[in-house]
Amino acid sequence: MSDVKKVQVTYADTPLACPMPTDSKWDSHPKVMLPIEKTGQAKCPYCGTEYELTDFDPNHIAH
Repeated sequence: MSDVKKVQVTYADTPLACPMPTDSKWDSHPKVMLPIEKTGQAKCPYCGTEYELTDFDPNHIAH
C-alpha cells in the first residue's frame, strides 16, 4: 500500500503551493510553488504529495 498523499485541486486553487494553507501541517516544509497548469499534475519535491488538477484543460488561459 502506498503512503503517498494524493490531492485533487481545481483552477481555483492556483497558483498552487505545497503545503496548502488548509493542510494540518501547513508549516511542515518550506513553501514551494508547483507548476500544475501545463500538465494537470504536479508532485512536491519535499514531501512527495501528488496533486491532480481535476478540471484540467490544456487550452485554459492563465489568469
